Amino acid sequence: MGVRRGGGVATIVNIILVALLAVLFLIIFTSYIQRRQILVRRMASIRRLERKRSSRVITMIHRRETMSFLGFPITRYIDIEDSEQVLRAIRMTRADMPIDLVMHTPGGLVLASEQIACALRRHEGKVTVFVPHYAMSGGTLVALAADEIVMDTDAVLGPVDPQIGSPQAGYFPAASILKALEQDNPNRDDHILILGDMARKGLEQVRRLVFMLVRTRMAEEEARRLADSLSQGRWTHDYPISYEQARELGLPVSDSLPGDIHELMELYPQPGPRRTSVEYIPMPYRPPGRRPRHEGRQDYN
Repeated sequence: MGVRRGGGVATIVNIILVALLAVLFLIIFTSYIQRRQILVRRMASIRRLERKRSSRVITMIHRRETMSFLGFPITRYIDIEDSEQVLRAIRMTRADMPIDLVMHTPGGLVLASEQIACALRRHEGKVTVFVPHYAMSGGTLVALAADEIVMDTDAVLGPVDPQIGSPQAGYFPAASILKALEQDNPNRDDHILILGDMARKGLEQVRRLVFMLVRTRMAEEEARRLADSLSQGRWTHDYPISYEQARELGLPVSDSLPGDIHELMELYPQPGPRRTSVEYIPMPYRPPGRRPRHEGRQDYN
């Protein structure tokens, strides 16, 4: 009797393990199919946009990612892998073909952003950067290389002043470091003085880079003023530069963002099983008196 009972328990345990493995496999398989479906829809949307505009469409969209099943949040930004992919796409594009770059990014590495910007600047065909929501810091640096920056009326760009420091100690605006060094303090150590030297060099390097990117599209004096405004710490690093202010600064901006760009952005949802804090009825509301396009569809006034 004892042997039979043990065998029965082992059988139940095996059944439970097999069921758990089957559920785990189903979750993984379903997640894979969903990702593949979104990828196929993205490629189809990008191809439609390319046909409509006769251009090469490149997207650089950074969301808050989640690492595997562990659920650790990772904030994406412009890095060397991004610059490698964008440069490869540019090399695969005919010299006279327009390039449309769709950007949604908080910024990133200066090196990677500069590589992308310089490659776009050298491209012979028209370069258009689309900003549906934001392209801050390094994203703005990339946008400065474009012949036209097409923004949503509520989208923003940002300053490109360098941030000096390390992941361990944190990053600080280069202009603020130099400002602090103007104050007398006999107890400063060599580390602070080294940061000051790096800050001074960084500000000058970024100023010259911005000037180089924009000097052929505006008068030299205007280009120098723009380079100073964006790179020398005039604003805080997260200061939002609106469409109106970007136009006042002399940037080649337009607010005629195609609806196709917003539709494309819908195919880049925020990953991870988190509850959204924004909810609404996802349908356009038309003025009273207009008949719905499809029978049985209701309008909300």
